[in-house]
Amino acid sequence: MSFLLTATCAVPAVGAVVTAALPAGTTEARRRTSRATALGFSVAALVLAAVIAARFSPDGPRYQLTESYSWIRAFGISFSFGVDGIGAVLVLLTAVLVPLVMLASWHDAAPDSGDSVAGTPAPDGSFENNRRTQGFFALILAVEAMVLVSFLATDLFLFYVFFEAMLIPLYFLIGGFGDRAGGPEQARQRSYAAVKFLLYNLLGGLVMLAAVIGFYVIARDQNQGTFDLQALTRAIADGKLVIDSSAEKALFLGFFFAFAVKAPLWPLHTWLPNAMGESTAGTAVLITAVVDKVGTFAMLRYCLGLFPNASKFFAPGILVLAVIGILYGALLAVGQKDIKRLIAYASISHFGFIIMGIFAMTSQGQSGATLYMVNHGISTALLMLLAGFLISRRGSRLIADFGGVQKVAPVLAGTFLIGGLATLSLPGLAPFVSEFLVLVGTFTRYPALGIIATLGIVLAALYVLVLYQRTMTGPVKASVSGMPDLKARELLVAAPLIALTIALGVYPKPLTDLVNPAVADTLVQVHRTDPAPVHPVAATPGGVTK
Repeated sequence: MSFLLTATCAVPAVGAVVTAALPAGTTEARRRTSRATALGFSVAALVLAAVIAARFSPDGPRYQLTESYSWIRAFGISFSFGVDGIGAVLVLLTAVLVPLVMLASWHDAAPDSGDSVAGTPAPDGSFENNRRTQGFFALILAVEAMVLVSFLATDLFLFYVFFEAMLIPLYFLIGGFGDRAGGPEQARQRSYAAVKFLLYNLLGGLVMLAAVIGFYVIARDQNQGTFDLQALTRAIADGKLVIDSSAEKALFLGFFFAFAVKAPLWPLHTWLPNAMGESTAGTAVLITAVVDKVGTFAMLRYCLGLFPNASKFFAPGILVLAVIGILYGALLAVGQKDIKRLIAYASISHFGFIIMGIFAMTSQGQSGATLYMVNHGISTALLMLLAGFLISRRGSRLIADFGGVQKVAPVLAGTFLIGGLATLSLPGLAPFVSEFLVLVGTFTRYPALGIIATLGIVLAALYVLVLYQRTMTGPVKASVSGMPDLKARELLVAAPLIALTIALGVYPKPLTDLVNPAVADTLVQVHRTDPAPVHPVAATPGGVTK
């Protein structure tokens, strides 16, 4: 039995404990030690994630590198792990982004005299203690560990536990280490955003818990008393586990509600702009580029795998909500005055595309949705982290407080433009491929919805280009006249994200090769095939097609 998956989840968890347990001190050297230790563990997790991707065979069984350790034997609960192509690319995305988030957030936890939570500088000029830095980076590692477990778990109960547990470190990251660009008066807004995030997601989790219990009772009554995902999906496919139609629909809604809150899907989205707006840029990336992907991933793995008939029944309604989310998020992004809230509403629009691709139930749509999860994570991380650098220099999140940045910080402006162009899915950059596949896959089965969704592309161009114009071009405002350009550490954060955005835009085949077998298996589970062409190609007697 391989221990690779367990090790991949355990490394950041151990790193969180080690980082939190480091001795406190009053010098910057202690703070550097905490940051370097956390970064080292995140890089180790990245190495293990790369090994998982390298060892995964697209031609093999769906779940590979499987592990299972008995946990609560009486209820058939175990620590079971397995990776499919979809999970492999999302594990790799998480492992790539976390070290970059740490580098970008290198000084975000630094106490200052204006922050009553952080303390005051010591007489020698150092900070009061090291606990704030330790806590910040330990929480990031804890979130990474829980997200990795969620992507790799093949036990339904194990998935649920970590699906909920990740809310706790995120709550403290939002409320305790939020954005200080607005000054001390923003503390109440940070607290409100953290509580709203927690309550929304806890409500979704409680509904899911009821559905998980109901599902187990139904399965146990048919001698299938287990939480093992592979065993359950096989029993459903073989007819050994039969769920009444009304019960299946109710259970589906219980699972889907929790995932739709986490994703988030309109109208369950309202916590996201608050959470992202009041978080540091690094925490905002964790939320929208990493944690929210657990929701859309779970729709593919659990909603479609466990409730195939209910998934098909509710698909048209979910597609309508997804299209509304695409347009709603884009329209509100156009009108935003706050840079981070603009990116948050843009993400709501993008999640609409992802969910639309999933429930179009075509191979192109679901492959595109999976690629979109990865590409949105990369492009949003790039844009949000650069926005964080911009905001930290000016001390304001308001678009109106910027202007002419490209003349004083041309590298920052240029990289910000690349992030914006990726967000609007410019051809040649990674998000374009996934958005194109989602639209094609949707159009083949729901042409009207596919056409309406394309309006989101037009609106994306509007909010991104207007954002760039108002912040980067025009006369140089006095408040940004002395703004420094990107430093070496910040370039080290932006460079790999830009490289991935270009590389996956030009050559997405390594990702599609990994995800396509899992997508094909998912479509088999829901008894769906791609629609036949409306105008099939005919062959002439001479063998020439026309």
